[in-house]
Amino acid sequence: MTPDDTGTAALPKTRLDYLEDLGGELRERGFRARVNLPRAQPPSLHVMNPDAVALAENIQAEEDADGWWYWWSWAERIARADDLAEAADRVARVLRIH
Repeated sequence: MTPDDTGTAALPKTRLDYLEDLGGELRERGFRARVNLPRAQPPSLHVMNPDAVALAENIQAEEDADGWWYWWSWAERIARADDLAEAADRVARVLRIH
C-alpha cells in the first residue's frame, strides 16, 4: 500500500474498482456501461453502443501473475487495467459502427 494525499495508506484497487473506472471512461466516450453483480459469479462490465444495441460486450477484470487485466467475454486480454485509455480505445474500436 502507498500513502495517498492525506498521508494515510491507500487500499489496493479491487476488481469492482477497475470495472467502474473503465465504465466511467467508456461513458465519457458515449457508450452505455454498467457493472453487473450476478450472484455466485464475479462482477462484469456490460458495455453497449447506444446507436447499435447489438454491439455490446461483457468485460471482466481479472488479476493475473503480472497484474490486473481487462478481458473480453471470449477469454482474450484487452489491456492492462492500469492502462485505462488503451483498454477504452480497444473496447470502443470493437463496439463502434463500421
